[in-house]
Parts: sequence; C-alpha cells; structure tokens
Amino acid sequence: MASWSEFAAAEPELASAVRALLQQYGPGMGYLATVRADGGPRVHPVSPVVTEEGLYCFVVDSAKRRDLERDGRYALHSYPPEESDDEAYVAGRAHPVTDRAVIARLAGALRASLMVDWRLFEFDIETAMVRRHGPGGALPLAMTQRHPPITQTWHDRAASLGRPLVAAARS
Repeated sequence: MASWSEFAAAEPELASAVRALLQQYGPGMGYLATVRADGGPRVHPVSPVVTEEGLYCFVVDSAKRRDLERDGRYALHSYPPEESDDEAYVAGRAHPVTDRAVIARLAGALRASLMVDWRLFEFDIETAMVRRHGPGGALPLAMTQRHPPITQTWHDRAASLGRPLVAAARS
C-alpha cells in the first residue's frame, strides 16, 4: 500500500483532485466504508484529514473504529458537490498511528479534544479514483456524447507485485 505522500508523488494531478473533492467544504468530509465482523459493509460520515504526509482520520469509540482495529480495509468516498456530480474515492488499509509527535501535531492543529476517546488512523492507498461527470451530471439520461464522464484511476501495483508504484491508464 502507498502512503498519501507516495500516491501524491506518483499521481500529483489525481491526488490534488481527490484532496479538492474531500476538502471542498473546508474541512475534510467523506463517507467511510468499513467491514463489519460478519463481513458486511458499514458506512459512516467522517472528517478525513489530508496533509502532505498522509491521509488521516480521528475516529471516536464506535463500531467503525472497532471495524478498523479488527480489519483495516476501508473505502472513502467524497461528499457530492452542490454544483456537480463529481466524485472521488480511495480505498486501502487503515492502521492506528502510534507516533506521538504526529498525533500531537494533528490533534493540536485540528483542536481535537483530549476529553474525547478518539484514535488517529492513517489510511494507506491501494486504489484512487476521480470521476468528472461534466455539465450533464451523472444521470444516464443527461449524459451525451459531447460530455461523457471522465474517470481517472490509480492502483498501487507495488502492493500486489512488489514493484515500484505505477500509474494506471486514464479513461
């Protein structure tokens, strides 16, 4: 899996677009999907934190935190913009951050209350996607040949092949 900084170095334009959609309302906003103990999906809104070094999320004591602690697989999808149907998606594995300096820096910068039982997770990235729907939107009836959706994807092939990061084709 790639860290956010490795992903951003491999695909700076795509990383910038993902970050812009996650932070379109100021602080990060997205839907986090985790894997329940029975294997089913669980989806909750979260406030991801994107820095130059990583993609993080403070997660309070909850079912989604227990999901991440038990099985770190996740998918994170951006909130829909008000003016379009554009979307961003990243997926991979989350792991608890144990570096006290990183925790203190992010908690201080984001005013994370020490009175709340939260844990900081970093999200490594295996797949990233941005889809731009254009002026017609995402509805199939609104799509035209003049403005077909544009999808840009990236897969961390190093995670499965043991090789350096490689960008996937754009469609």
